[in-house]
Amino acid sequence: MNDFCPLIQKKCKEHKCKFFIQIQGKNPNTGEDISQFDCAVTWLPMLLIEGSQQTRQSGAAIESFRNEMVRLNESSLNLLSHHKTLENEENYGTVGKK
Repeated sequence: MNDFCPLIQKKCKEHKCKFFIQIQGKNPNTGEDISQFDCAVTWLPMLLIEGSQQTRQSGAAIESFRNEMVRLNESSLNLLSHHKTLENEENYGTVGKK
């Protein structure tokens, strides 16, 4: 029964109903383009899957960014440490002595 509305417990009013919406984009399961009207309640499972996929992709991007920042911070710390060592050697006259 495709035309039965679980919200009003009657036949679907289609375009007269505020929940009858058009979705355009790509199906997250198949990747195929869609442009279709249907009940918002019917769209919920697919929209939840898409939201989960976007969340996973965002999490992966954030983790990648974090790893890059850790690497750059370690490089900066090593550079500063090396600079401080050279500065100390200059101040105490150990540079150039054998």
